[in-house]
Amino acid sequence: MLRIILILGVAALGGAAIAARSAAAASTTPARGCLAGGNGYLRATIRGAASLDVNWNNAEMECEGGPRPDGTGVRVAFAGPRHPDGRRLRLVFGVESLQEGRPARDLPTNLTVIFEGEERLFATRGDDHCTVDELHQERVGNLGGAARTWRIVARGFCVAPASSLTGDARILVSSFDFAGVAAFEDAGTAPPPEQTL
Repeated sequence: MLRIILILGVAALGGAAIAARSAAAASTTPARGCLAGGNGYLRATIRGAASLDVNWNNAEMECEGGPRPDGTGVRVAFAGPRHPDGRRLRLVFGVESLQEGRPARDLPTNLTVIFEGEERLFATRGDDHCTVDELHQERVGNLGGAARTWRIVARGFCVAPASSLTGDARILVSSFDFAGVAAFEDAGTAPPPEQTL
């Protein structure tokens, strides 16, 4: 039990880090909801220890994202509606080898599914279980300055399940389709104008 609490705490800290990196997106992200333009969403099919058909629209979820901690891609997180008892579902996609502003295909992806308020967490524990089949990025917000925000639109699938921390339960996210946000605050070079909105 202590191990589960500690790992959930680490997951929460990871979410806090994403939130901090997403601070630059405050002007493009509404106080409630995912994207200011109203065009965020998440759809996912989950089977196994939990059987869910997720279909969240922009207003009923929150999203955030930014570079992965090791700099090898992008992490995009989605949190669904909060139940009265505090339970909430959160999905975190770690997309490998993605470059800011560039479209891409066939990207290895790590997936973590957190059942907040239930002390349940499932993770693929590697980038070889899921794939982002197709992804494109649309520039949003202020086009000037060092902070850059992108709408990340992707679809993909998993070929192997995500396991619980104890390894005694599994879920398979057989398909996912999302539009979220990623904020970049480093001094990187923005992509050519034809790739911005």
